Amino acid sequence: MSLLALLVAVLLALVLLLVLGAVGYLVHRHPQLDKPLSVTGTWAAAAVAAVALLLAVR
Repeated sequence: MSLLALLVAVLLALVLLLVLGAVGYLVHRHPQLDKPLSVTGTWAAAAVAAVALLLAVR
C-alpha cells in the first residue's frame, strides 16, 4: 500500500469518527429519538464496512 493510499485511509477514518460523534450527539440532544447508542452503532458498522470495502478493492 502506498503512502498516499494509507494517508487517505487514515483521513477517511478520522472523518468517519467525526461523523459518528456528530450523529451520536444529535441523537442524544433529541430525546424523542430512541436508543442513541444503537443508532451510532449502526452508523459505525456501515462506516467500517465502507472502509473495509475501499481497502479490499485496492
